[in-house]
Amino acid sequence: MKIKSGPGQCAFQENAQHKKPQKPRPILEFPAEWPAPFCGVDEAGRGPWAGPVVAAAVILPASARALPIDDSKRLSPAARQDLAHKIYECAEWGLGFASVEEIDRLNILRATGLAMRRAVAALPRPVVLAVVDGNFVPDLGVPARAEIGGDGRIAAIAAASILAKTARDEWMVAADTQFPSYGFDAHKGYGVPAHRAALDRFGPCALHRQSFRPVAEAIRKRSTREIAGN
Repeated sequence: MKIKSGPGQCAFQENAQHKKPQKPRPILEFPAEWPAPFCGVDEAGRGPWAGPVVAAAVILPASARALPIDDSKRLSPAARQDLAHKIYECAEWGLGFASVEEIDRLNILRATGLAMRRAVAALPRPVVLAVVDGNFVPDLGVPARAEIGGDGRIAAIAAASILAKTARDEWMVAADTQFPSYGFDAHKGYGVPAHRAALDRFGPCALHRQSFRPVAEAIRKRSTREIAGN
């Protein structure tokens, strides 16, 4: 879990003379009618077969309007990383992790709520409202509301999606050095064909979610082969 408080000012200016023409990006909302301070909350890593689920909570200053923030899924990896650095510098934020063991013990939905609660608790100051992407409001320890499609409409949620995604990606790249047989640095634990092939060949490692069906099936197949070999 990480905690950091930014200065609340985003020093970001585009040099129009040196920028190539880009497609118009969505104009994200900074809702003035919500009580302040509020934070946007989002997660990364609900679907992968391996690794933690990571959540971020962000209190975004009005000066962040200058940043080209968008839903992390609509950004390239390089753009996400660049924006993450700028958000870390100018916003107040918290990160929360739920481990593989917690995912297997609680289920992925409850573990995601736990990661979100930890992210909100990691903020450098209390908030009066947490706004979560999606249609489910977990117990975050503060008043909360859900916004369907919020990561593509609400700037603070989009910022949280960027921090959650980049933090989890960095975690999985680091994990690849400990478990190099699975390609975690490339697919980040998602169920791509290369991951399935590695899982079938080597069996699961300590980072795999045994409560997820593909991993459970790999365990069963490996056990069957070992029994047949004996």
